[in-house]
Amino acid sequence: MAFFSRKQNTEKKAEVPAPKAVNAASIAHSVASVLRNPRITEKGTMAGGQSAYLFDVAPSATKRSIAEAVSAVYKVKPRMVRVVTIPSKRRRNSRTGRVGVQHGGKKAYVYLKKGETITIS
Repeated sequence: MAFFSRKQNTEKKAEVPAPKAVNAASIAHSVASVLRNPRITEKGTMAGGQSAYLFDVAPSATKRSIAEAVSAVYKVKPRMVRVVTIPSKRRRNSRTGRVGVQHGGKKAYVYLKKGETITIS
């Protein structure tokens, strides 16, 4: 019973947790796990004239993670991101005749504001 307790009631102060420090290595790892490489195709270069750029991305990547990765790497803020899933295809090996699988993936169209560009080397 707490009626006969000799303890003094002390008010507990709420501790404010310190913000976590984000190091450059963790940002680089997360960006590398989202953006695989720029997808250089005829359709992609035509879209580049309309300030749209094409990237191969990880299958688990979301629109938000792609936008964050592009802004971290290229220092531009994407206006819009569209994601397309590429289906896997069956292909026959011309030398052996065996049927294999060409793996699919995911690609992302990243749209920028007018006047902003990305230099892809």
